[in-house]
Amino acid sequence: MQLSESFVGALRTFSYFMASGTHYQLNGINYLELYGNEPSAIEQAYAIYANVIRMNKNGTVINAKYAEKRATDYIKNYCDKTYKIDPPFEEWEVELHDPPPLKDIEKT
Repeated sequence: MQLSESFVGALRTFSYFMASGTHYQLNGINYLELYGNEPSAIEQAYAIYANVIRMNKNGTVINAKYAEKRATDYIKNYCDKTYKIDPPFEEWEVELHDPPPLKDIEKT
């Protein structure tokens, strides 16, 4: 099974705006320095994004902006402890799932 083009496009777009420092939901937040200095914050934001994003039965992403909001809310709070996340994160949103094995299961 392969990821849908809709998901790949949503992830690519989110990644571009996060990596370029131009994500509109993070205006005024100096988050680019996290990439080299505190990568676990970026890891957590991407985990939230991946946990929250949803697709319909055809693989079309149906809540890309909400998934981005939840992920960027984490970054805002990480950089500015006075920023309140509303609603607070639920446990499933912030869960870090196991990494893949060190060797591929199959060759493509």
